[in-house]
Amino acid sequence: MTFYTCLDKKGDVIARCQTKEDVAVLQRMGRPIAEVKAMRKEEAVVCSLTGSPSDYNEDY
Repeated sequence: MTFYTCLDKKGDVIARCQTKEDVAVLQRMGRPIAEVKAMRKEEAVVCSLTGSPSDYNEDY
């Protein structure tokens, strides 16, 4: 499974998403997503161990 990190214009992480559809929802909500990067497997393990990636998206 591929997880995605959403970044703003400054390069700060603003969300971590499980699918591209989750990213699209955040964009429709007005989140200032400037770049989306696929997480490496070793980074994505943290998401899968800590629960749903949507846990990181507080306004989701």
